[in-house]
Amino acid sequence: MRRTLLCTLLALAALPHALAQGGDTEKALASAPFTIVAPFPPGGPVDTLARMLSAGLTERYKQPAVVENRTGADGNIGIQKVRDAKPDGHTLLVVPQGNLTINPTLKPGFSFNVDRDYVPVASLARTANVIAVNPAVPARTIAELVALSKARPDSISYASPGVGSSLHLAGELFRQQSGADILHVAYKGTAPGLNDVLGGQVPMIIGNMPSVLPHIQAGKLRALAVTDAQRAPELPEVPTLAEAGVPGVALSSWYGVVAPRGTPEPVLAQLRQDIAQTLNTAANKAQLHKQGMAVWTVEGAAFGGLIQKETAVWAPVIKSRKIEAQ
Repeated sequence: MRRTLLCTLLALAALPHALAQGGDTEKALASAPFTIVAPFPPGGPVDTLARMLSAGLTERYKQPAVVENRTGADGNIGIQKVRDAKPDGHTLLVVPQGNLTINPTLKPGFSFNVDRDYVPVASLARTANVIAVNPAVPARTIAELVALSKARPDSISYASPGVGSSLHLAGELFRQQSGADILHVAYKGTAPGLNDVLGGQVPMIIGNMPSVLPHIQAGKLRALAVTDAQRAPELPEVPTLAEAGVPGVALSSWYGVVAPRGTPEPVLAQLRQDIAQTLNTAANKAQLHKQGMAVWTVEGAAFGGLIQKETAVWAPVIKSRKIEAQ
């Protein structure tokens, strides 16, 4: 009993200091404006998530949180800006998985290093990828698509938003696991590739749900499979690749937040709490669902482990397929 009483007294004695630390962290975050770097153009999933985070931080700390669409070099200009920012929690990077898990292998000559220069804060959301074709393509299943590609070599090409993008590598992994004879056509972003698939110039696309869902719903694309481990709630009738007979391609697209290395842990902990509260409002969850995304939060060291795990998945695909940055 005496030991229990002593532990209780020690805990109570430490409580004011812990509360003061929490209060000091919130005061520090409320002391200056925020910059949320989105290294891609407005209108896409990265921009949507950055603006959600901006609104949440503005409301929480009564400080402006400006979204800066710092584009160029496949997002790497914006990424480098965050590396060079003061590590105090006021500059954050919202980024898709590819920049964290693919580029370290594909483009090793960058002046920044993901492990050395950034600290993982949290993931934000995830979305399924969809294999879809123009309705003129005479294939209604993955098996039929694979058979068609083998019967007509070099006739089935697929669009992606660029060499080394996660969607390009998803296509290469699909080709490897299915034996499909498909060709990659790289575009500078999702929109131009999607337009060519809709127009019939390219028969197939592997796209993330926010980009392709409206066109599937309108009958302008035919969805054959999702590359996730489970069926997508937005397309419950569309099988996973595993269900369609192609195992080993359980991949989704996700987005996360990182901060400059050296950002104090109490600041990171507070930001994780702020991010979770922001994303889990009914309005934001509904907006993400409408765009084919879902809140998905992996925090701190676990988020860092996810980045390392996926980097290890993509590295052998890049090397075995001899994919080179362009």
